[in-house]
Amino acid sequence: MLAGLRFAEQGGIMSENNTKTFVQTIRNRSIENRKSINLLLINNLIGNSFSIIRQELDSMIRVIYLLNLIDLHERDELISQTLNGEKWRLKNENGKTVNITEKDMVELANSLYGWTKSVYKFGCAFIHLSDFHNYLVSDPFLKLNLEERKDIVKHVNNYHMTSLTPECSIQDLFPLINSIFDKVSGNLECYLESLEKNKIGAD
Repeated sequence: MLAGLRFAEQGGIMSENNTKTFVQTIRNRSIENRKSINLLLINNLIGNSFSIIRQELDSMIRVIYLLNLIDLHERDELISQTLNGEKWRLKNENGKTVNITEKDMVELANSLYGWTKSVYKFGCAFIHLSDFHNYLVSDPFLKLNLEERKDIVKHVNNYHMTSLTPECSIQDLFPLINSIFDKVSGNLECYLESLEKNKIGAD
């Protein structure tokens, strides 16, 4: 019984240390992203600025996914997998080990907030080689379908005091890049604080 107690205590300490390391890793990434986006905007490198926002969203959807796991053991397991350089894998209700995909994380975040999927997709297009990189010639924002543009514009208008329409151009988004990054980064920090406190659910 005493040995079991010691094991539980040690496991709790390991779990707490892993969470601290995981959170600090994300904060370090966020700090670097902030420095990067400042340099990119100074040099008018807009396409790469969108890809930096996507990186910040990548951190955010992962933390949101962790916060919505009711089983804290599963949360610890995924955090450990990250620190060990492994892909996220968990057992499903049938006891089968399955991969937790980027799509799973985006879908969960989108079901909670309604805009994540569209913004994430837009950012992804600037990471993977696509016609979006020709944004100075052909407007990539207008290549999104109407519902995706509505989601993005609704989010931008709500949080950044603008009055954009789904027919706006990517040029209209350029002046907002800094504040959009700040909003995503600020939300991410709030979720990280909840993760540090072992809370369940992303408010």
